[in-house]
Amino acid sequence: MFNSILAQAAEAAVTGTQLIGPKAGAAIGAGIVAVGAGLGIGKLAASAMEGIARQPEAGDNIKGSMIVAAALIEGVSLFGVVVCLLAAL
Repeated sequence: MFNSILAQAAEAAVTGTQLIGPKAGAAIGAGIVAVGAGLGIGKLAASAMEGIARQPEAGDNIKGSMIVAAALIEGVSLFGVVVCLLAAL
């Protein structure tokens, strides 16, 4: 099966045809960005909860840092989705 996919890709490269449209590629890219952001925020939250469990008196500082880091992750993911959608136009 994988060989047939490679054969189609090689034929498309030679003839100049597209296997998928630009909108499908943008949707796949946006999905990958969303998965990456979800994994990043999940890891961030897990680490923050572990830090609060180990040292409860530092909970407020950890929460503040976590919110800033989550906002940065969301900003990068939003930028990635916008780039994917603009690439489809």
